[in-house]
Amino acid sequence: MTEHPLRPLRRSPLYEEVVDRLREFIDVQQLKPGDRLMSEREITERLGVSRTSVRQALTALRVLGMVEIRHGDGIYLLRSPADLIPSLALEVLHSDADHPMIWEVREGIEPQAARLAARRRTDADLAAMADALEAMEASIAEGGEGVLADRHFHSSIIDAARNPLLRQLYDELADAVNRTSEASLSEGGRPPISLQGHLAVYEAIRRQDEELADQRMRHHLALCARSALRGDKPLRRAQA
Repeated sequence: MTEHPLRPLRRSPLYEEVVDRLREFIDVQQLKPGDRLMSEREITERLGVSRTSVRQALTALRVLGMVEIRHGDGIYLLRSPADLIPSLALEVLHSDADHPMIWEVREGIEPQAARLAARRRTDADLAAMADALEAMEASIAEGGEGVLADRHFHSSIIDAARNPLLRQLYDELADAVNRTSEASLSEGGRPPISLQGHLAVYEAIRRQDEELADQRMRHHLALCARSALRGDKPLRRAQA
């Protein structure tokens, strides 16, 4: 590999700055998927930062699907920075699970997905949603939280929206979305309420009522966010 323009940092950086330097390096060197990056140790030495910061940066890039870390082998590029939606995804992916920003992003994406799903859904889409609802109900009946089924339900709505860009954005944010759902469903008494919200959204999509699907998804996410962020117990009782 030829000498590269990986610039040292002027101050003790957060891992986001290490990510920025690595993205810059990948762009300037015109690395392609499959190319091997420098080692963790070399990155640490060249940037003059702690190994912890480098590991956090590499974890961020791995979660974004940009690199693959092969233990005992090296770090390989999977996707170029241009293929990602980096600034939004990176910031949201590494926020705390209870960060309001994540819920705000979900409330911007998923009601529109529900609206499009109501317009474009097929019988197969409805079947996928119904399967997820049945799985969530069974999990709750057995004392579980229905986390995986919740994930499948929301993803099936994205599928039914038939919008590749929306799907890409949702996939980029999947880790953050999953963590917010897990945080909400871990609240006492929350899973059955979430299931009822899902059923309401499903019915609107089944009826192909775009406005109602949008409204019900927005309402569902708002309740989940208020529960997860503030532990709004009166709100949970009102929806029981």
